[in-house]
Amino acid sequence: MAETGCVYLVGAGCGAADLITLRGLRLLQICEAVVYDDLIDPALLAQVPLSAERYCAGKRAGRHSMPQPEINELLVRLGQSGKQVVRLKGGDPFVFGRGGEEFLALREAGIRCQVVPGISSSIAVPGAAGIPVTHRRAARSFHVITGHTADGTDGLPEDLDTLARLNGTLVFLMGLGALETIAARLMAAGKPADTPAAVVSGGNAPHPATVRGTLADIAARTRAAGVQAPAVILVGQTAALELADPPAGPLAGQRVGLVGTDTFVDRLGEKLTAAGAEPRLCVAARTEALPVSLDWESLTDGTPRWLVLTSVNGVERLFALLRENRVDLRKLAGCRFAAIGPATAAALAAQGIQPDLCPATATGEELGRLLIASVPAGQPILLLRAENSTPLLHTMLREAGYPVEEHSLYRTVYQPLRPAEEGETLVFGSAAGVRAYAEAFGAPGAGVKCVCIGPVTAAELAHHTAAPFATAPDISADGILACLETL
Repeated sequence: MAETGCVYLVGAGCGAADLITLRGLRLLQICEAVVYDDLIDPALLAQVPLSAERYCAGKRAGRHSMPQPEINELLVRLGQSGKQVVRLKGGDPFVFGRGGEEFLALREAGIRCQVVPGISSSIAVPGAAGIPVTHRRAARSFHVITGHTADGTDGLPEDLDTLARLNGTLVFLMGLGALETIAARLMAAGKPADTPAAVVSGGNAPHPATVRGTLADIAARTRAAGVQAPAVILVGQTAALELADPPAGPLAGQRVGLVGTDTFVDRLGEKLTAAGAEPRLCVAARTEALPVSLDWESLTDGTPRWLVLTSVNGVERLFALLRENRVDLRKLAGCRFAAIGPATAAALAAQGIQPDLCPATATGEELGRLLIASVPAGQPILLLRAENSTPLLHTMLREAGYPVEEHSLYRTVYQPLRPAEEGETLVFGSAAGVRAYAEAFGAPGAGVKCVCIGPVTAAELAHHTAAPFATAPDISADGILACLETL
């Protein structure tokens, strides 16, 4: 009989992936199965091992993909199989997340269960909109209330009249559909009609919006703004506060979908955030190391040879292999290094190697031309790159008469997470990323603007859509940023 596993009820926080706790992230990175809610940032799912089982158990108003009893049964079954399971829940597991029910079901079945708290939407969504749930002299308490319950005649808590007499901030979750009733009940119970109120749809909600008003007009204002669930309703003096600076930078308020490797996404994501944009991962790309049958001692025999690197990941993998095989870097004096572009050259420089060749344009074709023009005839060339790389560079060098060896250091595995939404800009970091996106989601929608990192990526996108798109003037994160600023 398999040893019983452990289920971790992990709060994902509310909003961007980096709002999760460090402990929650580490558990995601080592789990064997994940059961996740709706509206979880897809970037968190990209942290889950590729071998892990994945189960979507999201629940939203009108969109119940898995009833709660089935979720409980699934968690018990996974725990009984001996797996380490992460139950990834939006916000905090115990704040209207039904985490208590799941915990009790697991305990009854004899499954170990641990709770990892998260930032509740009841404070995170208002906070991101500049509304503090407490503030000195304005609100010395706050009260989190369900706006949807099976009890009571109108679906609201029976003690709402008592809550109306409190001076703190009232925070309603899951209550957008009952907003008119909430406002009417509170005013009927004596809450002044001019009490500040706000409705905020934030976090990972598909249609972010913030509406402010008073108890008397908040329902009409919210209806006019077309706010969609999920949303947080706030009633009290702090709802009139706006303790947040508006987004700043040339890309302020833009949502940018990303398709690329961790290296690409991290580098570009930092620049996008600094420019005021909101990066959102659409297709994640992970690298998997491959076994390499290379005679490492031959690199140190002094024979002139060229090591050609075409990516940052290739550089990192090469030097990891050199360390694993205990190659003394001082003995690589006979080797010359070529990099496909500035990013790869910078990665080499970080390892203490200044590349001997680097073309002005970061493409395989330009690198091939530069090598043919610079490398003496007969000198061996080793292409160290990803599995299934385009054959153009290899073909050019072989036809020019060079002895060429190609070694696949790693493979890239693409993980589709979410399609780009209307009004979003979608950035592709490679031709393979374009193919992965198209296979998962089809061509980008008509309301999506697309940007390609370079001509090779652009040529691939042209095979999948007839819609116009932009290509970065320079094959780099800065080039993409410059292109986005002109859209």
